[in-house]
Amino acid sequence: MDNLSAQQDGPNRESPSVQNFFKKRSALISKENEQRSDHEFRQSLSPIAQQADAIVAKIRLTEHQTIWSSSTSTSSSNDPSLQSEELYPGMIFNSAKNHMDKTKLWKIVSRMPKGALLHCHLGAMVDLEWVFNEAINTPGMVIWAPAALDSEQVREKGTLKIEFSSKSNVGAKSIWSLDYEPESRIPLKEAVDAFPGSRRAFLDWIKERCSITQSEAVQHHLGVDDIWKKLQAAFVLISPIVFYEPITRKFLRQFWKTCNEDGVKWVEFRGMTRTFRLEGQDELTENRLTLTGVMHEEIEKFKASPEGKGFWGCRLIWDCLRSFNTEDLVTDMKIAIQAKKLYPTLISGYDLVGPEDLGRPLHDLTPELIWFQETCLKEGVNIPFFFHAGECLGHGDSTDQNLYDAILFGTRRIGHGFSLYKHPLLIDMVKEKQIMIESCPISNEVLRYSASILSHPLPALLARGVKAALSNDDPALMGQGTSGMSHDFWQALQGWENLGLAGLGSLAQNSIRWSAFEDQSQEQWDQDISTALAGSSIRAEHIQEWNNEFEKFCEWIVAEFSNAI
Repeated sequence: MDNLSAQQDGPNRESPSVQNFFKKRSALISKENEQRSDHEFRQSLSPIAQQADAIVAKIRLTEHQTIWSSSTSTSSSNDPSLQSEELYPGMIFNSAKNHMDKTKLWKIVSRMPKGALLHCHLGAMVDLEWVFNEAINTPGMVIWAPAALDSEQVREKGTLKIEFSSKSNVGAKSIWSLDYEPESRIPLKEAVDAFPGSRRAFLDWIKERCSITQSEAVQHHLGVDDIWKKLQAAFVLISPIVFYEPITRKFLRQFWKTCNEDGVKWVEFRGMTRTFRLEGQDELTENRLTLTGVMHEEIEKFKASPEGKGFWGCRLIWDCLRSFNTEDLVTDMKIAIQAKKLYPTLISGYDLVGPEDLGRPLHDLTPELIWFQETCLKEGVNIPFFFHAGECLGHGDSTDQNLYDAILFGTRRIGHGFSLYKHPLLIDMVKEKQIMIESCPISNEVLRYSASILSHPLPALLARGVKAALSNDDPALMGQGTSGMSHDFWQALQGWENLGLAGLGSLAQNSIRWSAFEDQSQEQWDQDISTALAGSSIRAEHIQEWNNEFEKFCEWIVAEFSNAI
């Protein structure tokens, strides 16, 4: 023992063997990081951007220790029915949002140039209070129900409808009283004034009917289908309001205005409906082409307005419910082709929407989709697919297998792609075919696909080199309450350890790189994405513009926060 002690003084961190091990470890980490999807972007960062990235990392760490810590937990929830909450990094969004706007990270993310919003549904894009106030103030809007909404219990689940009607029953018995005549059309403003409590009470009640509340967000035992049911009911209630022409025009401008103010310069939205009602129209008729024309008119007006200064524009991904039968689906596809011919610069692609688990899988829709592709070719129109796929928890079931079909059908992006991380071969194919993932982390959490941002699969995909961008999906119904993307950007930055400002910047740049600014053949699309900045396309121009804005943003971070950490 004495000889052993004499020969060895104990563990030595500075010994050649230990240092050699450390070098191997660093080399292994570096080699893996080279496979990350944001590696190229990180390598291109300027010195000022690298400094900003380091500053944001320090701010994030400090806020984790001082704000998102059990030692600072408080009972600051606005909902008295909830117990005192423990604050921790990456906590559930509907609780975190009560605190995030007090953080430096929020100030930073709110100012960040975010590029493009590529995955959202029109009816759920504007703050609900704005929507219902517009309904109240629009002539001819009525409210009716099959039975009186005379108690809190009935109002919680009772059926009701708000829409335009030229045949309102002014002065009729209140819809909130027991002697209300079923299906009687009451002027909405009159009904709101008679609501128990006040207009404020009405707005609070109707917003709760149409959005996921904080208490609902934490009830994960209820499952995915339960939340989907509330969302579908919310769309049914909101759509007749949003898709009444006088409100639609204002709604679109409010949508784009909010995006532009939040640093979103380009939008591609889903949002076609069969329930569009023209101003003063009582009977519902086929108006999808007219709605498309309204969208086309309003985007041009907005871009030319002071509020639209700097906004690049907007395109529509035509969508149809995946639950439609073949006859209705083919009818919709024919109308989509007509719309493309009438408004070629507005229509960018086609998608099928609605809960994947409850709708027809792409495999079942193969004959219809191939017919659509062949018909587009015959008609000389370019309508590529931008499919929802893999928005599910399963692995190997028919919903999860939508990923196989989406890739085989040549989708240019995948909406959600939540289950993609379970498919090693498909991951390689997505990378090879340059298919980008439209990831919606808050939506995935609220719909109970992930428990919180910490368990979201996107970091695993990014580590494997899959390209992605962030989107907000249905923010007015999910809890964000705004068309902007700051909430999703903040959640990702605060929740994902390996992301940082540089990773967030990469996601924002990706959103521009995979935007459908113009019609392109598959070959042109692939080539344009590959060349990116090296090309001379609209895409390259907008990437360069965003790069310049990001550099200015990083300069602001350094000036604003270098002495505050």
